[in-house]
Amino acid sequence: MRAPVPSEPLPISVLTGFLGSGKTTFLGRALTSPGMADTAVVINEFGAVGLDHLLIEAADQEVLALPNGCVCCAVRQDLADTLYRLLRRRAAGTISPFSRIALETSGLAEPSPILYTLSADAFLEASLRVDTVVTAVDTIAGLSTLDRFPEATAQVAGADRLLLTKTDLAPPPPALLARLEALNPAAQLVESNGADPATVLFGADHATILPRRQRFSATAVHAHGIAAFVLVLRQPMTRLQFAVALGGLAREHGEDLLRVKGIVGFSDRPGGPAAVHAVQHTMYPPRWLDAWPDAEPTSRLVFIVRNVAADVILAHFASGDPELSVKQGEP
Repeated sequence: MRAPVPSEPLPISVLTGFLGSGKTTFLGRALTSPGMADTAVVINEFGAVGLDHLLIEAADQEVLALPNGCVCCAVRQDLADTLYRLLRRRAAGTISPFSRIALETSGLAEPSPILYTLSADAFLEASLRVDTVVTAVDTIAGLSTLDRFPEATAQVAGADRLLLTKTDLAPPPPALLARLEALNPAAQLVESNGADPATVLFGADHATILPRRQRFSATAVHAHGIAAFVLVLRQPMTRLQFAVALGGLAREHGEDLLRVKGIVGFSDRPGGPAAVHAVQHTMYPPRWLDAWPDAEPTSRLVFIVRNVAADVILAHFASGDPELSVKQGEP
């Protein structure tokens, strides 16, 4: 029996990062932070989380109440089933009330399939709203990890925030920052040292997607086939034209659309633009804004893709925007 759908979807954020990235250390801080008191924390692998004595009882308990007031549980069998049970217990009042969920993934997991799971299930899509994807990046070993492991590259490419860890041991090297910028020009960079876990995990501004250095252009870095492109629509499209363009791209290359996010103004919808967000085959409902978030009322999209050329993306959108022009260049 499923729980009733909450009156408002609960925000859910995803914490990911490759093995040894410092994700576990940050999660330990999160579980003791007073700012996480209204949060349910779902951990994919309890055995990998060393949190002193806090989670000792979790081996025999599905949900554990922590001293800071939040609750913690492990993924049992399937992520969707775990979330069903958690929401059911929330509705029944058998666990401490919570108003948001933080989901920690395993070190080898890519975020896109997880986001797809949350959107492909009708009950979860109605009950939960994806807030922020945070990827922990080791400032010491991060560059070599990105070179060696495609999973780490996909984790960085799919993030809203990049959490730089171990900065107390060494500052992030310029080469690592350049790689992160190229892989994900829209992500915010945050140092983990001293950062408030609740602020890091929640509240990403999905409307602010302009790259920090490259504006109105496409940039790409080829790492395990993953690239980031910034697409600017010079002419406004109708909602139908946009849906046809993005829908066709998802139909042909859905598995390789790791994330699409941006801000778009539509010619058939007066008022403010929409913040749009898509993962693989699924597009989330748009979030309508009252006004453009900056002085540039220009529609732009960030595509994080795997083995999809910029020309393929342009071809789908060019029919609805005959003045579309995008520069490409290696960072």
